[in-house]
Amino acid sequence: MTDSPTSAPDIKTLGALKATGYQAKPVKQELRGNLITKLRTKSPLFPGISGYEDTVIPQLANALLGQQDVIFLGERGQGKSRLVRGLTSLLDEWIPTLAAVEIPEDPLDPISAQGKALIAEQGDDAPIAWVHRDERYGEKLATPDITIADLIGEVDPIKVAEGRYLTDELTLTYGLVPRLNRGIFAINELPDLAERIQVGLLNVLEERDVQIRGHKVRLPLDVFIVATANPEDYTNRGRIITPLKDRYGAQIRTHYPPSINQEVAIMLQEAAIAGCEGCEVSVPSYMQQIIAEITHTARLSPDINQRSGVSVRASIANYEALVANALRRALRLNESQVVPRISDLAFIVPSFQGKVEFEAMEEGQEDKITERIINKAIRKVFDAHYDINNLEGVATAFNDGLEIDAGEGLETSAYQNILEQLPGLRDVFVDLANTSPQEQAATVEFVLEGLHLHKLLNKQQIGEHNTYTG
Repeated sequence: MTDSPTSAPDIKTLGALKATGYQAKPVKQELRGNLITKLRTKSPLFPGISGYEDTVIPQLANALLGQQDVIFLGERGQGKSRLVRGLTSLLDEWIPTLAAVEIPEDPLDPISAQGKALIAEQGDDAPIAWVHRDERYGEKLATPDITIADLIGEVDPIKVAEGRYLTDELTLTYGLVPRLNRGIFAINELPDLAERIQVGLLNVLEERDVQIRGHKVRLPLDVFIVATANPEDYTNRGRIITPLKDRYGAQIRTHYPPSINQEVAIMLQEAAIAGCEGCEVSVPSYMQQIIAEITHTARLSPDINQRSGVSVRASIANYEALVANALRRALRLNESQVVPRISDLAFIVPSFQGKVEFEAMEEGQEDKITERIINKAIRKVFDAHYDINNLEGVATAFNDGLEIDAGEGLETSAYQNILEQLPGLRDVFVDLANTSPQEQAATVEFVLEGLHLHKLLNKQQIGEHNTYTG
């Protein structure tokens, strides 16, 4: 969405609009002109879109400069819909249309019978309405039950019952595409659209007009048409018919965030994280990285169906679940600071498994696969933060039978006792004095789990209670 709109121009009639010298621009020229302005001023083209700065966005900019219709091809959760919706930021903030007309029309050049009749009857007194750019965008999720009437239009039986002839253009009621004249229309998951309906879009893309049930209606629409599709759908649920695909000027391949930092940035931007009165949420950077790394690891796992992809929404949902469990603990223990720990990761399993499709079908395998993915992510982030050779002193302290209890339900004060038992752990803190007890507890768990994953410590797990031994 764009910023809060300014007030619409105070021009109410066609005559007043003519006096300003207004000239309408085709929507593709409008997008192109505003894109050129942003490029010249080095303004962000699509604020809020991360990871596409050097790949997708330059390709999209080229398509817009070339005034081409676009189809985005990519797996689920790659931000295709958000990118499409961001195109509205390249529209003029306000445009004039004829008021009380079914489709948005250029007041100086109406295309429908209703608009032409209004101008013929009222001339320069014809009323003008102003449409904000956010209202000039519409989208439709392709489903098998979509009809031509939904997209293009249909004869309105009520108008026929009122006495109009079937041959009268005014008996028609228009579908979504004509109602987005002078705007942007997006159809999501295009291959799921029945082939006969795809054929109905051909004329809109090629000739820029519509035909409804044999009516001799030529409605030269001005619509920028964008589509999205999943590569799997080309050979699975459906396909894009070749003539329709040929009409799109540019096919742009989207992708998942290539780096952990970009995944984290999107996760933090999108996650709905809220504390509560008297609580402060503080998530260590390594916990954020672990959540992102879990998603990246899943995208490489042979046990996860890669054809359907692992959405960025998996990172977002897992992060929300992680913080939620830390908040629940803080409320239960009456602590003011909410800091997620390694033991909280056990509570992201429902959100993770709800976002991926497993290749293994044996009962119980999903939990084992999930555990492997989480452990691999923890170890990778641990290795990026610590040199295992510098922690051998902590590991050898367990050789005399030391046992350390940890877990998501353990009070923060218990971790202060762990630091007393393992003074070598104090060396992992850059500034122990200025690190809160809750943050210390999280770091202690991180180090102990890292040593366990490097097979330097044993771990016995009973429910959410963990005991680390030598």
